[in-house]
Amino acid sequence: MLKYRRAPLSRLLLFVLVTAVSAGVGAQAADTRILSIPGGGHALGFDDLGYSGVLNRILVPAAQTGALVLINPSNNALRVLAHVVPPGKGPDRDDAGTTSADYGAGLLFASDHADQAIVAISPKTGKVLARAKLMSGPDYVRYVAPLHEVWVTEPRAKEIQRFSVATGSTPGLRDAGSINIPGGPESLVIDTARGVAYTNQWKDHTLTITLKQPHVVSRWPNTCTGSRGLALAPAQHLLFVGCKEGKIVGLNLDQGGKVITSVKVGAGVDIIAWNPHLKHLYAPGAASATLSVLKLESNNHLKKIAVVAAAEHSHCVATDGHQTAYVCDPEAGNLIVYHDPG
Repeated sequence: MLKYRRAPLSRLLLFVLVTAVSAGVGAQAADTRILSIPGGGHALGFDDLGYSGVLNRILVPAAQTGALVLINPSNNALRVLAHVVPPGKGPDRDDAGTTSADYGAGLLFASDHADQAIVAISPKTGKVLARAKLMSGPDYVRYVAPLHEVWVTEPRAKEIQRFSVATGSTPGLRDAGSINIPGGPESLVIDTARGVAYTNQWKDHTLTITLKQPHVVSRWPNTCTGSRGLALAPAQHLLFVGCKEGKIVGLNLDQGGKVITSVKVGAGVDIIAWNPHLKHLYAPGAASATLSVLKLESNNHLKKIAVVAAAEHSHCVATDGHQTAYVCDPEAGNLIVYHDPG
């Protein structure tokens, strides 16, 4: 994930369609609305947004507020789980509060930047039930169902730290070792069907990690100059990679990670999201202040179908997998909610 500091640039006040004639994108009205996050009036260091199908909630780690916000995509109602980690201090949005979360085994898991830890939270009460220390600052948090573990990427340590999850009357997190990731890790996706996980090195390669005796088993060139977000399309056997320079590439999982599609998008790509219902990929550009909407065609090639104005530093996105995408606006401490007409 990228971290962005405040910049003396003008804010976008209207959210309108940005057309890209050279890319063949037709004009259409962009259906967006603003969703304010409590405590976000002075900017929030959003990073990883996610979606839990079990809970049917968008997961929004609210950075330096120290809260985890759950959004019901059917009506955009917010539920704030306050004080799950210590709040960040001061105007600097880097490494503050919580910036990544996931759900599994009946628990929510979230990063804690202040204490360099991971916490397990009851989704019913919002109470922190367990905590474990990390060896370095956290980035992505992901539940690994086949192993009953939580993995935390730690880029400064160049590793992924693993924790076994104990449930029942006394939930707990126990250190289960780590995986060395030279030149990474950036992003983390779990592919339970194939029994592997995917992460990036920071430049031009994507790695495959086996879940059985976890270690790196393959290294695929992805053509990025700056590898950032990952999104898995399991039904299509594809893994999408977001490239910081403004590109999305698709890797064929049945052909050893071969690049089979590549599309230019707005610059500053970081986190991306796949909508299996519409077969759309959402790619915000932090530098271009846009959200590119890409459609996967029958030949497994991506085609840009819309470019919607976002905001400065909009670098993260999540989708409910139906017709809604949530794009972060760190400077305003809001989310931009985009209704995708399909």
